[in-house]
Amino acid sequence: MKRIFGAALLLFFSVVISSSAHAEGYVISVNQFVEHPALDAVLQGMKDYMRDNSVAVDFKVHNAQANMGTANQIAQQMIGEKADLLVAIATPSAQATAQALKRAPEDLQRPLVFTAITDPVAAGLVEDLQRPGGDITGVSDLLPVRKHLEMVLEYLPGIERLGVMYNAGEANSKATVETIRELSDDMGFTLVEATAAKTADVYQAAKSLLGRVDAVFIPTDNTIVSALESVLKVGVQNRLPIFAADINSVERGAAAAMGFDYYRHGYQTGAMAEKILKGASPATLAVEFQEELQLHINTLYSRKMGVEPPPALLERAAKVYN
Repeated sequence: MKRIFGAALLLFFSVVISSSAHAEGYVISVNQFVEHPALDAVLQGMKDYMRDNSVAVDFKVHNAQANMGTANQIAQQMIGEKADLLVAIATPSAQATAQALKRAPEDLQRPLVFTAITDPVAAGLVEDLQRPGGDITGVSDLLPVRKHLEMVLEYLPGIERLGVMYNAGEANSKATVETIRELSDDMGFTLVEATAAKTADVYQAAKSLLGRVDAVFIPTDNTIVSALESVLKVGVQNRLPIFAADINSVERGAAAAMGFDYYRHGYQTGAMAEKILKGASPATLAVEFQEELQLHINTLYSRKMGVEPPPALLERAAKVYN
């Protein structure tokens, strides 16, 4: 009887201690691949969700500054932090964190939520979007590529050669470019690719497209977007229209984008993270997507790059920068 009472008492105090710890707040370790407005907006959306829903969280944020080696080091550091939840923002950081978890001992295993990932299956993060299995799930920013390209072709009719800039080492970018390649014949243009392995290469990659394309489309590629100003410089100097897949790039100077609001993407990620913090298993939480697109237009930079924004698109735009 005494043993039963003692075991019950121990269980009671364990629950009390656990409840007290969570009452004081959770800890989330974040592996963000690079600082740029879209990914920063994801992080801010997560933080604001927790604040708005009174979930006390201490965020330990690490930034790899677009360096894969650093992303791997951060992943190892995060394992040692023994946080309640790991979050990875962008594909390279998610892959690094997932690999670190595979090698971690049992007592250091933690759930992982990814966000701003275009194709989590191609990236090797989950095998099934509806039933992720294991300890990994998240929110994908998979692009409805045809809608993006339809906007570009409406904005600039008659495009025969469309340039696409991306980092061939990013799995999400490769998947997007493959989709564009598959759509190009049906939509009536030739795809011209330019790759950059690091931000220092972006300017030369943009210049390599001069004289070869009628316009440039930038997918949600972290390397290119983090050095967007280099691409815009080439566009303005040579009156070459630059279009983007994320609306944050339009404020910086892209002519237009039919894209996601990455702040809302982060807010949605925060809701999933809360479920897991409060006991839900990632294995049972289907990968989520953001469905709603917004059209943003920058009239000033459009004209600097030699394009007059079509009135019909201006009427449909959710945001216009003049």
